[in-house]
Amino acid sequence: MSPVEFVHEFYPTFWWIPAGILAAALAIKLPSIIRLWRDPLMRAVGGLLLLACAVFVFVAPSTIGWVNRVTGVPNISAPWVYSLLTAFCSSCLLLIITWRNGLSDRSADTRRAMRRVTVGYAGVIVAIWVLFLLADVPEERLRDLDTYYANTPYAREMILLYLLAHTVAGMIINGLIWNWVRTDGLDAWLHAGLKFLGVGYALQLVFDAAKLTAVGARWAGRNLDWLSTAAAPPIACLSAVLVAVGFILPHAGQYLHDRWRVRLAHRELRPLYQLMKTVNGSGLPRVLRSTPELRLIRRETFIRDVLLPLTRCLDEELRGRSYAAALALGHPADRAKALAAAVTILDAVESRGLAREQCAGGPSDTTDLLREIGAVSRALRHEDTVREVRARATTPAADAPV
Repeated sequence: MSPVEFVHEFYPTFWWIPAGILAAALAIKLPSIIRLWRDPLMRAVGGLLLLACAVFVFVAPSTIGWVNRVTGVPNISAPWVYSLLTAFCSSCLLLIITWRNGLSDRSADTRRAMRRVTVGYAGVIVAIWVLFLLADVPEERLRDLDTYYANTPYAREMILLYLLAHTVAGMIINGLIWNWVRTDGLDAWLHAGLKFLGVGYALQLVFDAAKLTAVGARWAGRNLDWLSTAAAPPIACLSAVLVAVGFILPHAGQYLHDRWRVRLAHRELRPLYQLMKTVNGSGLPRVLRSTPELRLIRRETFIRDVLLPLTRCLDEELRGRSYAAALALGHPADRAKALAAAVTILDAVESRGLAREQCAGGPSDTTDLLREIGAVSRALRHEDTVREVRARATTPAADAPV
């Protein structure tokens, strides 16, 4: 089976693939959109995904036939789909302009650009419906209306108008995106999202080129309909998926990155948390429906609350010797500092049965120690290394403190 025959075979269900992917993307994004409803960019991304999903739902042959039957007007799905696609182009342009310039940008140039996009594409939608009403398109076409009526007065202009509007939007958006990609200092997730958008909108230009070539061939008396009915659909589907990923990735990627960072920090504190439980006698009570952020805060607070009184029994001389020992073993200064703190805390925990008045009094400033609990906990994870540093620090030949 050739690629053209394959697309024609699966054409009735072909359009539901991107529609399903876009609907899934919208469903994944919906909780964030609801939670951050006051954020205009979040609302815009949600609206754009909804429009894109609607385009692919209504361009499916089964939906086209259903709309035509319900309204009783042959081919009325054509101006409806073209209008949805034009509105999608307008939404993309407005979102890119707002996203790039920032919500706080209220300059005259930005307002003028957004007003031109809104008025221009609203005018295109009105013109599409006027031309459809003037055109004579009595025979229903579910798959090849663009080429079948390419030489029909008014229908020809309607088809050309929506394709040109789509092409112009794609060219402008591509220019904005690739110029933005080359900007220094972009967030990694935003940079990746822009690249997906750039490729997605570049594919939209390929889609437009295929459609326009097929229509132009009809004007020249030739038949290249396969470009419109077989080549353009998979390009449009792939483009839609890439555009959806491009808009979602900066938000979803940063959200997932932040969640992973919180969970990682919570996990890294486990060794020090377990050690502090032996001092306190018990750990934190379990709280149902607790967020990862809250669990991290509670664990950090517990560790600091237990560690603070314990600092009165820290041996500063041992810490100095341990720091020197860690450096002598080849550890970098930051890691040596964390290992020295870990050795000193372990020593204080083991001697916690001593009366408070027998303690050395502890450091005068515990700010650094309490702030670096993550590094100390990571050091405790490597028990053999801590044991080696401690053994070297407690021998009579240990290096003097640095």
